[in-house]
Amino acid sequence: MAKDLLLEDLNEPQREAIMHTGSPLLVLAGAGSGKTRVITRKFAYLVKKKKLSPMSIFTVTFTNRAAEEMKHRICGLLSMDVKQTWIGTFHSQCNKILRREIKHLGYKSDFTIYDDEDQCSLIRHILKELNIYEALYKGIASRISILKSSLITPENFLYQGDGFGFDEKLGRVYMRYQDELKRSDALDFDDLILLTARLFEEHPKICAKYQRSFDYILVDEFQDTNLSQYRLLQLMAAGQNNICVVGDDDQSIYKFRGAEVNNIRNFEKDFPGLKIIKLEQNYRSTQNILDVSGRVIASNPNRKEKRLWTDKGCGDKVCYSMLGNEEEEAKFVAKTIKDLYLKGLHEYSDVAVLYRINLQSRAIEDGLRAEGIPYHVLSGVSFYHRKEIKDVIAYIKLVANTDDNVSFRRIINSPPRGIGISTLAKIEQEAKKNSSSLYNTVRQIVKSNNSVLSSIKERLASFVNIIDLLRQGSYKNAAELMKAVLNKTNYLDHLEEERAQNVVDLISSVENVSVHNFLDRTALVAVAETDNPVSAVSLMTLHSAKGLEFPAVFLVGLEEGILPYFKALEESSDMEEERRLFYVGMTRAKERLFLSSVMRRRFYSKVQDQEPSRFIKDIPRDCCQWIEKIQPVHHCVDKSKIPADQKISLFDIGCRVKHPFWGIGVVRECSGIGENAKVTVNFPGIGVKRLVPSIANLERVNI
Repeated sequence: MAKDLLLEDLNEPQREAIMHTGSPLLVLAGAGSGKTRVITRKFAYLVKKKKLSPMSIFTVTFTNRAAEEMKHRICGLLSMDVKQTWIGTFHSQCNKILRREIKHLGYKSDFTIYDDEDQCSLIRHILKELNIYEALYKGIASRISILKSSLITPENFLYQGDGFGFDEKLGRVYMRYQDELKRSDALDFDDLILLTARLFEEHPKICAKYQRSFDYILVDEFQDTNLSQYRLLQLMAAGQNNICVVGDDDQSIYKFRGAEVNNIRNFEKDFPGLKIIKLEQNYRSTQNILDVSGRVIASNPNRKEKRLWTDKGCGDKVCYSMLGNEEEEAKFVAKTIKDLYLKGLHEYSDVAVLYRINLQSRAIEDGLRAEGIPYHVLSGVSFYHRKEIKDVIAYIKLVANTDDNVSFRRIINSPPRGIGISTLAKIEQEAKKNSSSLYNTVRQIVKSNNSVLSSIKERLASFVNIIDLLRQGSYKNAAELMKAVLNKTNYLDHLEEERAQNVVDLISSVENVSVHNFLDRTALVAVAETDNPVSAVSLMTLHSAKGLEFPAVFLVGLEEGILPYFKALEESSDMEEERRLFYVGMTRAKERLFLSSVMRRRFYSKVQDQEPSRFIKDIPRDCCQWIEKIQPVHHCVDKSKIPADQKISLFDIGCRVKHPFWGIGVVRECSGIGENAKVTVNFPGIGVKRLVPSIANLERVNI
């Protein structure tokens, strides 16, 4: 391949990044700046122009999909098969090394790799053995993963105490977990990285062998590396310092997985002679989208500054909407999507709705279904397809129809009652003999002297009693029946917090829906979603949206406590990551970006007032269209009955007020009198604030 073909259709910084060799290189690749093109072209350039062997270029990324895409592109550039080269994920590369060398660490080369399910199963077993609450297993698995990615062994952790915020129980479980892995000659995913780094540190000759084997190291998505991956790269590159990392500190959003944004910041210090090249031309988004997202991320301190620009033009202004509640937000999103579709501006598959937490998808799904808009949930499960939701629905179905064998099978042992598969098989045999439903068969077994299932008759009787009592009740709506189900089964006691909150949210959403209508609605949901339409709106969390792009993006729930998430409000580093998450969401949009907040949101059966996200105030108004669709609540007050000393604190809807810090605003809502008076004020450029006038020092302004 001629040089002009390898370097054609590139801008100057891209071309410079591809051609640079001889010293460490950090390519700061802004969102949509063509980083994949750069890293694949650089691989081909090193082979074609620098005459390096494809086997001598150690190339790592983070997902199997990204690795396969990289191989496909490089194969096209070089016209050769690169399947056997060192192109892959960190885990696959380390696995290859350990299969050859792990005997030096006391393991067999045919070690087993435990996936997430295997890991959780082992941890549950250990928790049960140590008499620790078993439902903690997922949280403990996550914490152990963080410890390993931070190069902290069980011995280190126990020696250092709980300075990392973990208690002594975690230390015991971690130690026991590692002992069991070693005894089973097994590694989990984090061990693949950790043990490779340990191998190189403890056996310098082996490390030197691999340093000589690789003439060049290429790293994609460098901002997502954790400490153990960074240490591994340091060890491998120590020989020749021929390393190029490509990443964007503004898109580091995986701290919860151990990703360390400081790796980008420390790279210059740890690799002397480093050259930095910035890729700032964006090929994805319009300038208005770049200006809005750029102004927001600029408020993060300690970042590597980048000024993204595009030759695609300004495009439509970014739309920000303030709405009354999550139902209004969902209706606005759905109607806007329908409008874009009917006008021929976008197909449904062009559109994505992004949210911070999975719980938000329920209202959005309801809004899209009401408009007949097809959708699918990416990198997650539709709200109505989550196990806990389907379990509760199955109880409702069985109460409504005891001949529903599918629902019976689903809940007979949920929550666990000691009624296993073999018992269910015996019940089904009896049901076939008598041509009866499974539930009615169990009722007959409980009443008779049937010896087949005598050992668990009490458990079956308890289940029958629950269903019979539920069937005898009278329920004004589906929510009442659900509450009765949870009360009699103690189902929530067996769920993790997030799953339990999903159930509570389901109940809150059906307080005005009859049982019959609820069952019809959920049945239609199942039909609509299993169709898996080709053209459908994509729903996903912000974390799942990383690496994707869509012509039109809706980013919902921009409120304090959601984005930024309430758990991030205390730590400045967490707040910075929330801002980066917002930035990642905005930069997924190619042509149109819609942002929205609500005044009130229902969380876990409680309706609470919401404040717009602090990030909203950073949005430049000249790039944005501000829309407010709030129905003000007018509180009728007989002013003649208000004592004279209290009239001074009364404001009218629509009047202008002045705040000592936020300036002039307009009163949108007011309630109460005297010291109990409260007002909701919209301050342009700041957002909506709910205030007590006597405390906030508000002054009425007559303009």
